[in-house]
Amino acid sequence: MTEQALKNTALTSVHEGLGAKMVPFAGYNMPVLYTNLIQEHQAVRNAMGVFDVSHMGEVFITGPKAYDLIQFITSNDVSTLYDGRVQYSCMPNDQGGIVDDLLVYRYNEEKYLLVINASNIDKDLAWMHKQNENFGADIRNASEEYSLLAVQGPTSTEALQTLTSTELGSIEYYHFTDGQMAGLDCIISCTGYTGSGGFELYVKNADAEALWNAVMKAGEPFGILPCGLGARDTLRLEKGFCLYGNDINDETSPIEAGLGWITKFNHPFMMSDHHLAIKENKPTRKLVGFELVDRGIPRQHYPICNAEGSVIGEVTSGTQSPSLNKAIGLGYVPTELSKAGSEIYIEVRGKLLKAVVTKIPFL
Repeated sequence: MTEQALKNTALTSVHEGLGAKMVPFAGYNMPVLYTNLIQEHQAVRNAMGVFDVSHMGEVFITGPKAYDLIQFITSNDVSTLYDGRVQYSCMPNDQGGIVDDLLVYRYNEEKYLLVINASNIDKDLAWMHKQNENFGADIRNASEEYSLLAVQGPTSTEALQTLTSTELGSIEYYHFTDGQMAGLDCIISCTGYTGSGGFELYVKNADAEALWNAVMKAGEPFGILPCGLGARDTLRLEKGFCLYGNDINDETSPIEAGLGWITKFNHPFMMSDHHLAIKENKPTRKLVGFELVDRGIPRQHYPICNAEGSVIGEVTSGTQSPSLNKAIGLGYVPTELSKAGSEIYIEVRGKLLKAVVTKIPFL
């Protein structure tokens, strides 16, 4: 994609002013790094960091048929949601794979917010509208209206509390509320993609810069750093969180991907019989975590081999873990090699490096 065709977020000029290294990501001009990936990563693990993730998509589904549509197009059980509750889920396609993974926010029985991946917005909307022909819910794409700040890390609650009268400590994990932050209307969501606690703040674009500045100022005594997508990736990988396009895609079943916990068979959903059969007959391959024993760094698409050197899968995500100071990764292997402790080999530049299957999360 050319530089001219890239979309900017409401905060692009802020990132450029801070000297961020900007890269094309999911059609957007995004900060991948500000100063040092390890520093940004450790800030989130030990103190706090703020990410601009305004590229994410926001879709409101409303009306009397909203619940029925979402219950059919997502794999998790929407009936367990109540007002102010958030649910992680995925949208199965009609080929046995996954359209996208997403968050489902319930406002009330006739109003939901779906938060989807930036690279899939057009695809997801087309899929929702196609399935909605059988339901008749109201679907509104609000992706261009909202900015999203992910304020993550163990000191973020204390820092953000100085900006709001909403009692942040009373918002449980995977719950949300409408409130104000620094006098600006926003959705305050106790969610994140780092595994270090914190909040995601949805705000109208016009208020994004004011909110960013307020969060940065409030976070100064608490060790805040602006963080790029590079640190976001290493943080999520240490926790074993799937990334769409890497670890899950149009061809992976949630059962293979270890997402059985968000795949509930107490209600019919798109291709539910297909995925139930995979569960009952045991999948032939599974997504596993692994640590390298030999020195090297696994990268996406590197071959995974058995002891004989035969290719049995490929790396879907890999990095040098800043927290553990060891090379870790995710990849699909035959089920018989998926148990923790199994030896596998990663082919790195023609060499077979020994690795061991590890339970996830790594951290």
